[in-house]
Amino acid sequence: MDVGDHAAEAGHIPVMLGRVLELLAPAVDAVTGRDPVYLDATLGMGGHAEAMLAAHPRLRLIGLDRDTTALERSARRLAPYGGRATLEHAVYDEIPAVLGRLGVPVVDAVLFDLGVSSPQLDEADRGFAYSYDAPLDMRMDRTRGRTAAEVVNGYPAADLARILREYGEERFAQRIASAIVRERERAPLDSTRRLADLVRTAIPAATRRTGGNPAKRTFQALRIEVNGELDAWRRALPAALGALPVGGRVAVLAYHSLEDRVTKQVLAAQAADTTPPDLPVPLPEHEPRFRLLTRGAELPSDEETTTNPRAGSARLRAGERVREAT
Repeated sequence: MDVGDHAAEAGHIPVMLGRVLELLAPAVDAVTGRDPVYLDATLGMGGHAEAMLAAHPRLRLIGLDRDTTALERSARRLAPYGGRATLEHAVYDEIPAVLGRLGVPVVDAVLFDLGVSSPQLDEADRGFAYSYDAPLDMRMDRTRGRTAAEVVNGYPAADLARILREYGEERFAQRIASAIVRERERAPLDSTRRLADLVRTAIPAATRRTGGNPAKRTFQALRIEVNGELDAWRRALPAALGALPVGGRVAVLAYHSLEDRVTKQVLAAQAADTTPPDLPVPLPEHEPRFRLLTRGAELPSDEETTTNPRAGSARLRAGERVREAT
């Protein structure tokens, strides 16, 4: 059984698995004098983590996830690796606190597989999917935080419109927000089906016929708001980069343009030469701290998207630390 077959067990297909392994392998293979450390900051079902552990027998895994159900499933999946796997209930912007608590000064490779996991989408009661009728929840961590129902029933129309516009890139944000406010005055909006039907009727009829389910952008926006995804992501990526030694690598799988834009900006800033143009030679403090390992965002192959349609929107970027932080 190769690592691809190994990680595809239990019905879970990790996105762009081969390329992720290829990008991260040099960072862990080059480590001498200690066991290399791999941080999977969005553990999910543990597919990428399992493949990394199988491919690198000396590797130590630290896996984070805010979803307690995902952690329980990953724990069962990774049990054969015993003490090599340490799993933590945490959001990825808590990386410094987790590493400090574990006494781990550096990590050699980091993976962020952003977005919603397959189980979250497939389990109707989680409220992430507009294809099921379920309570409006959308919390990745069901132990804390406001639900999507609390957002749609409690936020003013202006805030709802802003969320839909900024996080869902929804051009009919104001129309949908106004429709939500009118509907909740009749009765609280508490189910995914009612919200999806409301969005469908709120937008122009011509728009409903193209571009897939018209509720897609609204559900994305609410999920991002409920889980604070973009704010956490803006904190998490710099924190992860700060934990890498020279030669350490990070890979990011993003699934919508907002996440990918933040990733691109952060990596580009770290890879930039900031030497003032009037200096004859570069100064060390102005030299790039990272180099980009991908040319733009890499996409999954047509073959992969055929066998795993949820990989279709994936965008992969990666970088390597080449100089210590100043």
